Amino acid sequence: MKSIAGNRMRPGEGRPLTRVRIGVLMGGESSERDVSLKTGEAVCRALLRTGYDAITIDVGASLYKELLDREVKIAFLALHGVGGEDGSIQGFLESIRVPYTGSGVRASAIGMHKVVTKTLLETHGIPVPSGTVVMKGQSTTSAKVLKAAKLKWPVVVKPPSQGSTIGVTIVKKPSQWKEALSVAHRFEDEAMIETYVPGHEVTVAVVAGPDGNIEAFPPVEIVAPGGFYDFSAKYEKGRTQYLCPAPLSSKVTREVRALAVRTYRVLGCEGAARVDFRITPHGKAYVLEINTVPGMTETSLLPMAAARAGLTYDALTEVIVQSALVRAQRPPFKAGTR
Repeated sequence: MKSIAGNRMRPGEGRPLTRVRIGVLMGGESSERDVSLKTGEAVCRALLRTGYDAITIDVGASLYKELLDREVKIAFLALHGVGGEDGSIQGFLESIRVPYTGSGVRASAIGMHKVVTKTLLETHGIPVPSGTVVMKGQSTTSAKVLKAAKLKWPVVVKPPSQGSTIGVTIVKKPSQWKEALSVAHRFEDEAMIETYVPGHEVTVAVVAGPDGNIEAFPPVEIVAPGGFYDFSAKYEKGRTQYLCPAPLSSKVTREVRALAVRTYRVLGCEGAARVDFRITPHGKAYVLEINTVPGMTETSLLPMAAARAGLTYDALTEVIVQSALVRAQRPPFKAGTR
């Protein structure tokens, strides 16, 4: 099986795949707005370097008018978080027949909600950490919750639909319980309670190539200060070390790459995605979540892993553009034009 980087028709060689205008949708109003803006600017620069007619659009209430006025025919989604990864923008673009990059409405909506994702993966035999949910306003003690869910300290408390580790707390004792729930409930009515998996933090990027081949790139291990990959560890330069390829055994490396592809397939993803894992000291891998619009700044983990696989940033961007071109050949886009 040929790798995406090794495909003889690989992007980055020859003329652009399309001459129509590409609108890079970024920003929005989610808690990940700043990261999205950086992703969008980097993607647009790459598209322009490769010869595409590309513009950036900071998504707001006038999006439909901007798309029409600026004659955008393809949307490159660089939106992170609520409104960008949850199927909302995907559904809107389908309703106005603008092909877009990445996963569709269903995969985006499922992938955005960690509880739903875990439930689906579990039914397909993909290992996920055990857990439960506590609703906002639900009066219960940590002892009751942990006993009912058969969990032990420590646990992780987080809102199920936020990214960038926003609202996440590692709770080691009962005295931290109420505050952790309060933090998670600031973002959503649900708080996800999950067993803490000791070990390594690893992520695997998955991309569908021009021939439909789905490839998992080399795993990246994330070595965060204090062992917790929180928001500051992600975005403050120099705080976190990234090891690519991750120093895993060949057996564990094969396993996480296979699990990442299975997760991608089960959710029905398209384009690029990134699957996050915790791996125990004994080599047992658990899927934590999937990111259907992974970060694409030039120092993000997806481009880092792609580079290790032999795919430049510009070529990776073109591979993702191809997911929109493939979508353009299917209903509802092929059924008519705006």
